[in-house]
Amino acid sequence: MSRRRRKRSGRWPRFLKRWLRRLVRHPFFPAQPITLVLTLILLSILAIFITLLLIYILNPDKESLPWRAYCSIPSLVAPPQPYFPSQRIFPELEYGQMLPSFPPPNLDDLPPAGLFVGVFSIDSAFERRMLVRTTWASHPRSRDGAVGGDEGRGTSRTVVRFILGLPRKDWERRVKLEMEMYNDIVILPIPENMNSGKTHSFFSWASLNGWVPPLYTPSEVPLPQFSYSNYTSTPPSLAPHDPFSAWENIQSGQVRPWVRPDFVVKVDDDAFLMLAELESRLRVELHNKPKPLPNSTLLYRRTGPGTSSSSSSSSTSSETASQGSNSTDTRTGTSTKTSATATSTPLSPHPTYPESLTDNDPLIYWGYLVTNRLHQFMAGEIYSLSWSLVDWVAKDATVKTMTRGAEDKQTSKWMRAHPRADKPNMRFWCSDHYRIIISYAHGFLFPSEVTRIKRAMAAYVEKWTSAVALGSSGHSLNGGNNAVSALTASSSTIPSEWSHSTVSKFGVRYVPPIADLSSRHSVEALVEGSEMSTLRDGSPMTPEHAWVHREGRNTRYENKRVGGTVAVHYIKKNMWFLETALALLEGEEVSEVERYEEASPGGLGPDAHIDEDMWGKWAHSNFGRQRRLRE
Repeated sequence: MSRRRRKRSGRWPRFLKRWLRRLVRHPFFPAQPITLVLTLILLSILAIFITLLLIYILNPDKESLPWRAYCSIPSLVAPPQPYFPSQRIFPELEYGQMLPSFPPPNLDDLPPAGLFVGVFSIDSAFERRMLVRTTWASHPRSRDGAVGGDEGRGTSRTVVRFILGLPRKDWERRVKLEMEMYNDIVILPIPENMNSGKTHSFFSWASLNGWVPPLYTPSEVPLPQFSYSNYTSTPPSLAPHDPFSAWENIQSGQVRPWVRPDFVVKVDDDAFLMLAELESRLRVELHNKPKPLPNSTLLYRRTGPGTSSSSSSSSTSSETASQGSNSTDTRTGTSTKTSATATSTPLSPHPTYPESLTDNDPLIYWGYLVTNRLHQFMAGEIYSLSWSLVDWVAKDATVKTMTRGAEDKQTSKWMRAHPRADKPNMRFWCSDHYRIIISYAHGFLFPSEVTRIKRAMAAYVEKWTSAVALGSSGHSLNGGNNAVSALTASSSTIPSEWSHSTVSKFGVRYVPPIADLSSRHSVEALVEGSEMSTLRDGSPMTPEHAWVHREGRNTRYENKRVGGTVAVHYIKKNMWFLETALALLEGEEVSEVERYEEASPGGLGPDAHIDEDMWGKWAHSNFGRQRRLRE
């Protein structure tokens, strides 16, 4: 190396040394131990302050969401502008239109949808899996619904499986024994992760190995026929929480093959689901699916359920390895055996059945829509894809390059990349747990409280409309739609009443309304709008009075089988999970005071006073009579 080059290469080190020497010799530079410690403390405080400031700036949920408007008149709340100017929460509703009640009157005439529910879990989460198995995956009030239910008909085609990555060495045997015991665990052929491809691997696995029971009982409305309708497979080993009708069919000796699901649902294990609610909403979506456009893009489909886009997709799970499945395509008459050692078959470049039937498949991306100034996606606690979307996600080359990152946001990107992408579906019956300080947390919500919210919101709009009916220009705001449009446009800030909760307060940790509540009283205090949730210290109302005047389940569900909460999210502790189970699954169909009203001559008026002693004697004798009848 020449002398000139060595001199040039050493210029920057000499420059840095010179300035470092000047900095150290500066009189304000800390030289004593105490000044060095103080300087480090100040720098640490500055770093923490900058970090917290960035977190606050980037956090899209700085205030509570107006959930009362979402469940009554959604058009009152517009998405953030100008980020999503054309996106409306419920595009099928006109401005000012009240959200219609659920379910539609013909729900039970429609055949149930087939749901494959995958609960994302990890190897060490055995307790949480047991809680799911013994609560919402099997409980009659989760599977059948309220007001006596439907004897499990609606969820007769709904199965729940736990989705795990490869377990760690210390957990391999425990997970294997759990699989042998419950037959409800799927092991994906990837390391355990959350945002590094597990979701895509799950949908790829489901596109090959996802099966649900067929329709066991006849329906007034026939099942719609889609491109996947004739794919069948021998039933797998049943899990204890699988539909009762599937167990009956296995024991009858005339085993019917299983079929492809209409929807594949991804669920976090910190979410609490009501299966009947979920199935009924997806059933309506399936039968109300929009008709395809005449010139819509046609998508090629697999030649059979055993084909795969790559050898790594064919796999996979220890459940498949231990059970295997004989899958038959009745359209082509081919049969394949899938197992852990199965060899993948290349995709056919052409479809093997009419394109018109393929084009008729529903394309539904359903969940809780999160819209803020940064993103728009279905929240990861629960969302579902119709079967054709699952099939497309599993084999599309572009999607395979978009598997890393926040999984719910990546899934939204997949849907936007679809050739026939459409606006997503959003429903409000998903909430965050009341103990979590986030923007969509409130108490457990039932239809009766939503009806009261609708009345209050309608009165608010009517009051505002009357106040501005004659503006300064003298023009009258005729028509509810125009009035609500003006209300939305003129509201720079959302009224705090629209996000008010009787249970939780945004930004404040939950504390019981009063101290020393019993277990049943404390659970009742978690119900949105209940009298127990409005108790405060010094209030003349006692917990016993609030408990006596609570609503029974039939009243809370307005004597309908479904129509309430679909999911509660962010249940991080097992105690919170049990509280949720008690609030949503337990309780009398008719409360004691409602029985008392029915038994009293002439009933009770809305302002009537109940003698607590008289009610206690009646309840005691009524409970004794019920106990003798059971014996």
